[in-house]
Amino acid sequence: MAWDFSTEPEFQEQLDWVDDFCRTEIEPLDLVFPGAAWSRNPKAKALADPLKQQVKDRGLWALFLDEELGGPGLGQLKLALLNEILGRYGSAPIIFGTAAPDTGNMEMLAAYGTEQQKERWLVPLMNQEMFSAYSMTEPQGGSDPNLFKTHALRDGEEWVINGEKWFTSAGRRADILFVMCTNGMFVVPRETPGVEIMDYPSLHNHVRYNDVRVPHDHLLGPEDGAKVLAQRRLGGGRIHHAMRTVAQVKRAFDMMCERALSRESHGKVIADHQMVQEAIADSYAEINMLRLLVLWTAWTIDNSNTQEARTQIAACKYTCAKVLREVTYRALHIMGSLGTTNLTPLQAMWATAPTMAIADGVDEVHKVTVARNILKGYEPHDGLWPTEYIPAKREQAKKKYADLLAADPDYAAWSERAERAMMRGH
Repeated sequence: MAWDFSTEPEFQEQLDWVDDFCRTEIEPLDLVFPGAAWSRNPKAKALADPLKQQVKDRGLWALFLDEELGGPGLGQLKLALLNEILGRYGSAPIIFGTAAPDTGNMEMLAAYGTEQQKERWLVPLMNQEMFSAYSMTEPQGGSDPNLFKTHALRDGEEWVINGEKWFTSAGRRADILFVMCTNGMFVVPRETPGVEIMDYPSLHNHVRYNDVRVPHDHLLGPEDGAKVLAQRRLGGGRIHHAMRTVAQVKRAFDMMCERALSRESHGKVIADHQMVQEAIADSYAEINMLRLLVLWTAWTIDNSNTQEARTQIAACKYTCAKVLREVTYRALHIMGSLGTTNLTPLQAMWATAPTMAIADGVDEVHKVTVARNILKGYEPHDGLWPTEYIPAKREQAKKKYADLLAADPDYAAWSERAERAMMRGH
């Protein structure tokens, strides 16, 4: 029997170092030189690369990858604990080699890439010598692969890709794009002729693929295998989003509590007002329920795989969006007018909540997944009455004691009184 909510001292020491490192090194870098962590500018790299090297020296680089792929192989549970810190700071995931969308793309390459593909793309992605984007959703089809139109046509030793993708996050700054077509997953260098990145949206890019030609070995995994690869990729991506969301809501909660103790209204600090206390109490419970769900899911993945944890991952996906929305909204209100400005992180965090509920598949789809999977473990009841129909269960129970009831009038009378009392109660 193993049931433990503690972290081993050795890894807790690492987490303590990460917390201090993020506060004293990464946050100042973000505030003074935003974007330095992923910039190609030599002066920016001179600031960020030494921080990345410190992470590597601590054995915490690319924590999500197994040892044979260049990571420490510590698994998803420890990654979840680490992300509870990293998610508070904008560039921390980049500096620790755990940033989306590269993490999911690297997992896909690790699982399905040939040795040549891993050498060409996985190793440079791990070393952040290049960056990637995931080009899946489409304007007319959303995230439903059954409605996708982007297609790759084989032409000799090349594939010719035509189609249109929407919300390709960080596509403009990526070196390679993982393009999900109706007949396979393809790796497309961004500078390939025919790749047209539209002017807007500025971050989650709209991309058109106009007769884009790539060599035949740019197909990742089997032909017609894009859906399988996408599930592998998105499963990891969703749980990682949830891990970082735990950090975000804890940050919002910290701001909420600090503000509640610092401001006065109607002659007393607002922490003494019951509606503020309710906001704090509800937020505390919701944050910890989300955290335990995420840690349990990460533990399940470590002890099985993402497919076995599919129901839990889906539950994490829509729960993290809901908790982010609710907690940041309460924190923003307690902060007051200041919370509506860009002078604290709250407004940006609140604005992220709708995106979180849509990215990697809308919440409604994940709720359907959870419900369907849960219902597979149940059967309809026989006859008119449900299994927990008390009169029927009582009749079955009386058969167990039939001899006793027949032999002893006192027991029989007791049983009859209990039955009458139950019927009067309803």
